[in-house]
Amino acid sequence: MRKNARACADCGCRLSRYNQEDRCAACSRDRRPDAGHGPSIPDQVWLDLDIQSAIVHWDFGLASRLIRERAGLRQDDMAFMTGLSQSFLSMLEAGSRRLTNLEKAARFLQGLGTPDALLAPPFREHSAPPALARASYSRPCPDDIGPTKHDAPDLDDLAAQAAVQSLRFADEITNTNVSDVELEGLESTLTRIASDYVHAPLHRIFTDLVTTRDHLFTLLNGRQPLGQARELLLLAGTSCLLLAHASQNLGDEDAAIAQLQAAWTFAEQANHDDLRAWVKGTAALIAEWSTRRQTALDYTRQAIQLAPGGETRIRIAAIEARAAARIGDRTTAMAALEDLQRARDQKATPDALTRFGGLLTFPEAKQQYYIGGTFALLGEYQRAEQHAAAAIKLYESGPQEQRSYGDEALARLDIVAARIAAGEIEEAGEQLTSILELPADQRIRQIGDAVQAVTTLLEEPRLARSPLARELADATRGYQAIDTRTEALTP
Repeated sequence: MRKNARACADCGCRLSRYNQEDRCAACSRDRRPDAGHGPSIPDQVWLDLDIQSAIVHWDFGLASRLIRERAGLRQDDMAFMTGLSQSFLSMLEAGSRRLTNLEKAARFLQGLGTPDALLAPPFREHSAPPALARASYSRPCPDDIGPTKHDAPDLDDLAAQAAVQSLRFADEITNTNVSDVELEGLESTLTRIASDYVHAPLHRIFTDLVTTRDHLFTLLNGRQPLGQARELLLLAGTSCLLLAHASQNLGDEDAAIAQLQAAWTFAEQANHDDLRAWVKGTAALIAEWSTRRQTALDYTRQAIQLAPGGETRIRIAAIEARAAARIGDRTTAMAALEDLQRARDQKATPDALTRFGGLLTFPEAKQQYYIGGTFALLGEYQRAEQHAAAAIKLYESGPQEQRSYGDEALARLDIVAARIAAGEIEEAGEQLTSILELPADQRIRQIGDAVQAVTTLLEEPRLARSPLARELADATRGYQAIDTRTEALTP
């Protein structure tokens, strides 16, 4: 027996280093008041080769299920014998949890009365397993065990200690404060928010986003394996990306840029190009609606280097086209529209963000709206109206939950501009009706800016003698975009 090893007070067998009691597991069970009435495992169960293999390979979930099935036990019985909870055993057998904690593993094996012949040395309580049984357990021999100060080193003990140290370290780095089920739930929440974004009131979206982001931040302050940490970083970055869009729609450019800076940090930490591409593209979109329109083109060129293709690449080309049109650069705008068409012709699988759907996609209706907006900014109103009308038709005929009230309203305003340019004021007024009746909590700042541009068109000297033009100008002049100070934004 090893020096300082402890022995069972009843049978005298060597105790496992993980057994803190005075007796081995078998003797402890025999001394229970209900020992004769509790569940037990027939000896022949341990002869099952599949069970032996599962134990040897430390696949405790498979071992638990096989032992329970062969012995005709319930999970409650197994929980009684091992001291582990029934819910934990259920997850262990389903594969959603692992038993890497050494003390729990020892409790599991010894609680079931696993024969010493099937146990790795750290868990053995009886000193001399049969030679034949030892052959059924194979473990790798350490390559780099150096000399010790002992005259007769026990290599079995050295190998066992090395194995325990490795497992302890593996246990540490696999500790996590988030389950795979919770990760899936958070992804589902962001998918719902991204989908709701295009048609739901902004204040509700903003509140849900902040709550979800805070939950992700709390989890990131804990500890997870690298794979889970990368997924959490992607989800946190996506939540900040959506908050950047929401802040821009509220007209707070500084807040939007701050959210993008946070999203970029998460993308860098996760080393995630899909998220990087979306952050750069959104930075271009924000700059396009500001006075920094040349900067928008710089961002699109950075984003295009990161975009994998598909809808993400289409989005960046569309933003570049409209940004170029805003500064009167028709050559660049048309080249970007050609890039957009090439990206549309390429078949690409969804990236890590388009899988969330909603705002984080760039469907046909949105593409038509951007193309129409580009031509409207270039003053080519007939082509602008053609694409804007196509966008509206697609939104009206598509699923209600995918209908973007913001894009649809802006497309109608492009048609209004085209009708005013053609001198068709009455037709322009018909298109303006739905814009003027839009609920206050859906009047994002971009719609307010576009309505002001319509007011400017209606006040042109050539329309000075038109009573209808003056009437529409008065109606649009008082148009109020969403007010961030109202109680509508209060949870």
